[in-house]
Amino acid sequence: MSAAPGGRLGDTATRTYNRKLELFNRFAEPELRQALGLLDPQPGQRVLDAGCGIGLLADWMAQAVAPDGLAIGLDLSVLHARDAARMAPGAAILQADLTRAPFGPDSFHRVWCANTINHVHDPVATIRQLSRLLVAGGRLALGQSLFLPEMFFAWDERLERAVLAANRRYYREKYGLDERELTNVRNVLGWARAAGLRNVRARTLLIERVQPLSGLDRAYFTECVFEGYWGERVRPYLDLADWRQLCRLTDPADPAFCLNRDDFHHLQSYTVISGERTAASA
Repeated sequence: MSAAPGGRLGDTATRTYNRKLELFNRFAEPELRQALGLLDPQPGQRVLDAGCGIGLLADWMAQAVAPDGLAIGLDLSVLHARDAARMAPGAAILQADLTRAPFGPDSFHRVWCANTINHVHDPVATIRQLSRLLVAGGRLALGQSLFLPEMFFAWDERLERAVLAANRRYYREKYGLDERELTNVRNVLGWARAAGLRNVRARTLLIERVQPLSGLDRAYFTECVFEGYWGERVRPYLDLADWRQLCRLTDPADPAFCLNRDDFHHLQSYTVISGERTAASA
């Protein structure tokens, strides 16, 4: 999702996160709907989900602006766009690079862009480009997960920190980044102001889960986090004792499986930074 060939995290038109996106969006649907509500899409408006993934939020936006509005979802990935066309029947879906979005100024009343700005090479330029698509007074919202560290093992913070640090090391080495490049996404508010947005606001929601966990909760934690984000990829960065303990805690067949513990308590943050395009920023 960048003007350069491929995004800074390896994104290309053939890259797909379909399963992970669906697991997260289904798991966090109540909080994501609340986050989208901060953008306040209204019936009859034209709205854009820039970096729409599999299209669930684009479909929710289409419902909000119905019956006379227009919702468009845009994603770089061909496979994301294909699935979004199926999962968002109320929205029009395009496969395109959001840093070169094929729309003119004054095209939309609202633009939503979630967990995407950290994938582009020049966040400020991309936010500025997206803001130009807005009518004067239109709002752009940037949703971003994990400004704060997640909590999985409430009973063992040291192990949790070791696992999260191992995951960051994996990404640093895979994409040739340093720690500052991975964490500078916390400055989304600064990027929004540097891009010329006005009346910039910040709101952070907590996604919180305790026992009893739903099937959607269990699917997200097991398949997306334990197998998808952790698993063998973090093994080289953990000492043997921590690796063995992590395996026990994340194996559904093990008596120590963390999702079966009465004291399992999960927290993660989801932040929405929003701002307006004024006539002066056209």
